[in-house]
Amino acid sequence: MTPSLSERASTGVAGLDEVLSGGLVPTRSYMVRGQAGSGKTILGFHFLQQGVDEGETALFVNLEEDLRDLKANAAALGFDADAIEFLDLSPGADAFVEDESYEVFAPSEVEREPLTDRIVEGVTAVDPDRVVVDPLTQLRFLLSDDYQFRKQVVGFMRFLKDRGATVLFTVQNTPSLPTDDLEFVTDGTIRLDAGPYGKTVGVPKFRGSATQSGDHAYRITDAGMEVFPALQPGTRDEDLAFEQVSSGIPEIDELLHGGIERGTVTIVSGPTGVGKTTLSTQFMKEAAGRGERSVIYLFEENRETFLARSRAVDIPVDEMLAKGTLQVIEVEALERSPQEFARMVRDEVEGEGADIVMIDGIAGYRLTLRGEEEQMLQQMHALGRYLKNAGVTGVFIDETRNVTGEFHATMENISYLADNIVFLRHLEVGGELRKAIGVLKKRTSDFERTIREFKITEHGITVGEPMSGLRGILSGTPEVVERDAGQVEGPGDSDE
Repeated sequence: MTPSLSERASTGVAGLDEVLSGGLVPTRSYMVRGQAGSGKTILGFHFLQQGVDEGETALFVNLEEDLRDLKANAAALGFDADAIEFLDLSPGADAFVEDESYEVFAPSEVEREPLTDRIVEGVTAVDPDRVVVDPLTQLRFLLSDDYQFRKQVVGFMRFLKDRGATVLFTVQNTPSLPTDDLEFVTDGTIRLDAGPYGKTVGVPKFRGSATQSGDHAYRITDAGMEVFPALQPGTRDEDLAFEQVSSGIPEIDELLHGGIERGTVTIVSGPTGVGKTTLSTQFMKEAAGRGERSVIYLFEENRETFLARSRAVDIPVDEMLAKGTLQVIEVEALERSPQEFARMVRDEVEGEGADIVMIDGIAGYRLTLRGEEEQMLQQMHALGRYLKNAGVTGVFIDETRNVTGEFHATMENISYLADNIVFLRHLEVGGELRKAIGVLKKRTSDFERTIREFKITEHGITVGEPMSGLRGILSGTPEVVERDAGQVEGPGDSDE
C-alpha cells in the first residue's frame, strides 16, 4: 500500500517532492547519484534540515570532506549545522590513523572492529529519524573486493532501517568505478546530471509510488537547490466553455467571427516591424477592461522598450500595471531552462490567476532549450496543452523571415499546435509600404477569408475594408485587379 502524502518524508526541496509525488517513503533508503559538483551533498542537507524543521533528529555520516569545511559550507547556504548531528568518519579522523581499513558489519558483529563500534555507537546515541551518508562509495576503497563492499552496504542499510531511519546515501559514478551494482540495495535512485544544456534531475527507480517521468531541471543557488519539474499538461476541465475573447476592434473581430476563444492557443505571425506584439497586446487591453489579468513574457525585447512603444500607440500599459491586470516579465533565454520558464508560467496561472499568457516570441523561447528541434516541439506542445487545459488563452508570437516574397505561416513548424493563426504581412503597393492582416486557421469556428489593410497609429490599431482590388497579396508585391463596371464583390470573394 502506497503511503499517503501526509506520511511521506519531504526532501526539503519542493520541486523534487513534486517529482516524487509527495516525497520519500519513510524508513527506506535512497541513492543520490551524480558527478562531482552536481549538488549531492546540498540535497542531503536539504533533507536533514527538513527533518530538523519537523522536530526530527538528523544525522550526517561524513566519509570524505573535512568536517569544518562541511559545516561552513552548510551554514553559508542557510542550513542550521548546529541542529544536525555529525558522525565524522572522514580520512582525517583518528579511526583512519589507527586502522587503515574497516568494515561495516551487522549489529551482531560490531565488536570486531573499533571503527564499526563508532558507527553503531554514534547511530545508537543519536537515534536518528533521518540519515545522510556522504559518500557511501568511499567505503569501496576501504574493503577488499566488490563482494565485500556490497555485503557490508546491505548490512549498513538494514541496520539503519531497523532503527526506523529514512536514509539518503550519495555515490559518485565514474567510468572506472560504476555504481550500478548499488541499484539493488536502494529503494529509489535520484540522478543528478550536469549536461551541456544545463542541470537535470531524474528518478529512474522509486519503489512504492509513481513519479513524474522525464528530465527535470534544477539550479544551485545561494539558498541551496531548487528543482523545476517538467511541465505536466494535466486534463481539461469539461465545464470550461469556449467563450470568445474580443480584440476590441470590430474589424478584427469580424475576421475572427467574434474573436479568439478562451482556452485556445493563437499564433500571431509575421515579419519584423509589422505589429505582431501590438496586435497581441490589444487583446490584453480589452481583457483589462473586463478586469482580467494578462502576462507577457518578453524573450526578444526589453521591458522599457515594450512599455514605451505601447504608450505610443494608445495602449494604457501603466494603468494596467498599476491595477494588476497586466504583468510584463523580461526573460533572459540563455539563463533559463524550459522547466524554469514553465514554473514561472505555472506560478502566474495557478498563483495569480492569469487569464491570458503571451510569449514574445517563439524564437527567443527556443533558446531556453539549447537542444534539438524535437525538444522544442515537445516543450511547446506541453506548454500550449497546459494553458488550454487550465482554461488560459495563449498567444505565441512567431517572427517570419521574409519581409516580402515567399509566404510562411510560421517559421518554427508549430502551426499544428495552434487553434488560431493570425498573420500580418508587409505589402509593397505603388511604391508604398503597407500592411495587411488575415486569418489562416481557426479550429473552433469559421472565420472571414479576406485580407484587410492594417495600420498602427498614435491612436491605436485601425483595420480597413477587405482589400478586394489586389491580387497576390501573400506574395508581398500584389497587383491591382481591374473590375468590370458595376461589379460588386462580397467580403469572402477577394482574390489572393
